[in-house]
Amino acid sequence: MKKVGKPVFFIVALLIVFLTYTSFFGISTQYGDVTKTWIKGADTIRWGIDIRGGVDVTFTPPEGVDATEDELAAAQAVIETRLINQNIADYEVYKDTAKDRIIVRFPWKENETDFNPEEAIQELGETALLSFREGMETDENGLPAGITAENVILSGNMVESAQAVVDQQGLPLVSLKLTSEGAKAFDEATGRLSQESPKGRISIWMDELMISAPEVQAHITDGNAVISNIGDIEEAKDLANKINAGALPFKLETENYNSISPTLGMGARDAMVLAGVIAFILIAIFMILYYRLNGVVAVIALMGQVAGIIIGVTGYFPAIPSFTLTLPGLCGMILSIGMGVDANVITAERIKEEVRAGKTLDGAIDSGFERGFAAIFDSNITMIIVAVILMGSFGPTDSLFAKMLSPIFSMFGPATAGNIYSFGYTLLVGVILNFIMGVTATRLMLKSISKFKPFRKLWLYGGVDE
Repeated sequence: MKKVGKPVFFIVALLIVFLTYTSFFGISTQYGDVTKTWIKGADTIRWGIDIRGGVDVTFTPPEGVDATEDELAAAQAVIETRLINQNIADYEVYKDTAKDRIIVRFPWKENETDFNPEEAIQELGETALLSFREGMETDENGLPAGITAENVILSGNMVESAQAVVDQQGLPLVSLKLTSEGAKAFDEATGRLSQESPKGRISIWMDELMISAPEVQAHITDGNAVISNIGDIEEAKDLANKINAGALPFKLETENYNSISPTLGMGARDAMVLAGVIAFILIAIFMILYYRLNGVVAVIALMGQVAGIIIGVTGYFPAIPSFTLTLPGLCGMILSIGMGVDANVITAERIKEEVRAGKTLDGAIDSGFERGFAAIFDSNITMIIVAVILMGSFGPTDSLFAKMLSPIFSMFGPATAGNIYSFGYTLLVGVILNFIMGVTATRLMLKSISKFKPFRKLWLYGGVDE
């Protein structure tokens, strides 16, 4: 930080301006009637059921098929996996074993204009494509790459059954029984991978989502295998359901469907967005008038924080699906921006105190950031803990945070509350960005601009020029 050069301010500021513009408006090109999206804008956000409404659909097996409870649970796991894979957090999935049906509610797609529920449910109605692949190589989007993309060992129809069991030591396992064709393929693959050092892995994929990657411990010749090193019996049941889903003897059919009206509507969203814009403008005016140059730098950093949060929910790049944003999610964004304002106020006050205490300008800036960081860190780390707990407790059971903290969150049981999960997600993204923009970017810009002679006047930092 001591060697920050003069150009750094302009580089950081221009980067923030670029991110701000592209996060809201995106970048796309058009050739004739074909539009190519390079960067997604705010108009691609997938809004939750509370804001935009969605689809209510009931799935059933084909006529004449009496699905077992395990098969329905497997089908439910398929649908949940697909929703999570699309970053759709605001959903509800129920199974009705008495009537052999699965009820699903989820929001409209971000680009939906016709609001046709029949088209919307096509992304959920197919039986999942299950595959066992060699290794666990992925590209930057989490898709199979290298040998993992090239070598499919088993497909879902080669799995006869998967069952969650407990061994003699009480450890959860998933027991696999393969068909004759699957047993032959597994014989060749495990015989080869078990001899590697370190031992090879066989990853299990549901559509384009890797759900497990067990290590090959032994050569399996009889078509009966077990997956070990699973957290608890609930995780074992969940994995078994997903594996069974790839071998379902039926395709899910749509019994009925209808549109869901939003509980709050786009008007509530627009009102909250307008309130946020007005609040940002008032805060910017206050920061600039009261903290002068510190305030100008803080406003630029706040713009970067807002842009970063928008990027976090739009997906930004076309290959990444947008995150489902609910009204509480907007509240999380606004709250995290408030934390960003607080961080900049703390730093500006500390710099002002150091300048008035007689320190040199460079010494005051360094000391101001160092003194203010402890308070900023304490408040922000507390908010991160709260956000992670909300996401782990009320988010999808397959979410990253639920898996990372499964020993803690297993007591809550499976639950999906899209509103709460959305709030936790935007709050977490915003607070992390506060460290990046409100601390790091602000310091870089302020140390850089303070090297220019016109900006070395102490009154610009709250002091009094001699």
